[in-house]
Amino acid sequence: MNATLYEVGSRSQQPDDAPQPGRHVTMLTEGTYPHVHGGVSTWCDQLVRGMPEVRFNVIALTGSGREPVTWDLPDNVYARSSVPMWGPPPGRRTAGLLRGRDRRRFVDTYERFLLSMLDPQSCTDFGTELYALAALAREGRLSAALRTESALRSLMWIWTLPHVATRAAEPTVHDALTATDLLEHALRPLSVRVPEDSVAHAVSNGLACLPALAAKEFDGVPFLLTEHGIYLRERYLGYRSDAQRWPVKALMLGFYRQLTIESYRAADLITPCNKYNKRWEERGGTPPEKIRTVYNGVDVQLFPHAEQEPDAPTLSWAGRIDPIKDLETLIRAYALCRAEVPDLRLRLFGGVPAGGEAYKTRCEKLAASLGVTDGLSWEGRIDDVARAYAAGSIVMLSSISEGFPFSLIEAMSCGRSTVSTDVGGVREAVGDTGRVVPPREPEAMAEATLELLKGGWEKRAELGSRARQRVIDQFTLRRSVDGFRTIYRELDGAGRPAVEQPQEEWTLQLRGPWNTPLAADGAG
Repeated sequence: MNATLYEVGSRSQQPDDAPQPGRHVTMLTEGTYPHVHGGVSTWCDQLVRGMPEVRFNVIALTGSGREPVTWDLPDNVYARSSVPMWGPPPGRRTAGLLRGRDRRRFVDTYERFLLSMLDPQSCTDFGTELYALAALAREGRLSAALRTESALRSLMWIWTLPHVATRAAEPTVHDALTATDLLEHALRPLSVRVPEDSVAHAVSNGLACLPALAAKEFDGVPFLLTEHGIYLRERYLGYRSDAQRWPVKALMLGFYRQLTIESYRAADLITPCNKYNKRWEERGGTPPEKIRTVYNGVDVQLFPHAEQEPDAPTLSWAGRIDPIKDLETLIRAYALCRAEVPDLRLRLFGGVPAGGEAYKTRCEKLAASLGVTDGLSWEGRIDDVARAYAAGSIVMLSSISEGFPFSLIEAMSCGRSTVSTDVGGVREAVGDTGRVVPPREPEAMAEATLELLKGGWEKRAELGSRARQRVIDQFTLRRSVDGFRTIYRELDGAGRPAVEQPQEEWTLQLRGPWNTPLAADGAG
C-alpha cells in the first residue's frame, strides 16, 4: 500500500525521508483516545506504540471538537482528526435542501429507516437504508435533510402506526424534536471519509463504526471491529435512568441495536477482548469463524510485584469517576466492612471526566450519609498507576459493565489480591486468584472483602503471587500486540478474511431480544 501522507490537527508533517511502511491503519474511537485517559485509551496507546512499523491515522469522535489531546502521540501516528458530535451540523445549510424527486426519495428512505428500528419484524432492511443516508451524508446534505418538517412528520407517522409499540405512549411533537436532534447528531460520523488505502479499525461498536461501514460499502475498505465493553448493553444501562420519554428511548435504542447488528454483519473480522463479548457477538448473528478473541495485556515490567502491604488495612480502587464504575456500591461495601474493621481505609485513584462532577458529588454525599468520609480519600489521577495498586491491601473493582479491565490485570501483575464484580471478562481474568461477586450487591462485596481482610496477609500474598503468574502466563502486552500485528497483516494483504455470510442467513440467526420489539416499559 502507498498511503498518502497528510496532516490534520496539530501534528507536524512527516519529513520527506521518513520511512514509509506499507501497512496503514485508520483507528476510529468514540470519546476515548487520544483525548481521554482510561482503559480503552490505554489499550489504543499500547497498540500504536507496540507497532512502530505501522502508520496510524486516528479519527476521534468527540463532543465539541475542541477537546485537548491528553496523550503524547508517537511518531507513527501520522494524522489525527476530531469529529465534533455536537455544535453546528456539518455541511452547508443549503446543501441539504432537497427538491422534487430527491426530496421524495429521501422521505421514503427515511421512513423505511425508522421502521427498521421501531419494528424489527418488518421487511425493511436497516443496512440498505443506512447506506442510502450515508451517500447523502458524504454530499454534506444529510443533517439539513433530517431537520426538515418532512422528516419530523415522517417520524410522527411511523411512531403511531398500529403495529408499532410506541403508539400507546402517544408521542408528542416535543418527543419528535428531541429524537430527531439525537438521531441527527448520532448519524454525523457517516460523513467522515476513511482513506481508501487503509484498514478501518473501530475500537468500539456503535457510532465509531459508522465511518467504517460507509468505507466498506462504498470503497471496499477492510473493516476490523474490536469490542471492549458491550456497547449495546451500555446504551441500555444508560437509557434506563434517562429522563426522556419512551418513544425517544425506543427510537434511539432501536437505532443502536440495529447498528450493532449491522456492524457485526459487515465487519471482516471481530476481535473481542474476552469470551463474554464473544457470546454477545454470536447472539447478534456473527459466525464464530469471524471472531478472534485477543485478550488485553500489560507490561509486567511496568507493574512489578508490590511485596509490602500498607501499614493500615486499605482498599484501593483505580479508574475514572463514572456511574458505570458504580462507586456507590463500593462505598456502601466499605461502610459495611468498616463496621467490623474500624481502621480500614478506602483510597480512590482517578480523575473526573468532563460532565462527571455531579456523580462525584453524589458519591461524596453518600459517604457522608454513611459516616465514612473520614476514612475515604479521593486521590485524583496518578501517573504511576502501579503505586495506586500497591497502596491497597486489596484492590477493588465495582463496575456494572467492563470488557477486560486493565485496572484488574494491572493490579494482578502487582501481586495484589482482588475483589471484583462479575461483569464482562472479569471472571476470565481473575480465575481462582481473587474473589468475584455479583454487581450492585454491596453486601456480597463486603463479605468477600472481609474474608480476605480477616484471612491475614499470608493468604492475600499467596493469592497475589498466583495472580501475577496468571498475568505472565496469559495476559502480557507482547501477546496482545502480536495478535493485532498478525490481524493487520491479514487484512492489509488479502483485503478481508475469506468469510462471507448471506444476508438471509444473518436474519435467521437473530433470536431472542435481538430481533423482538422493545417493550414499552423501559430500556431493559
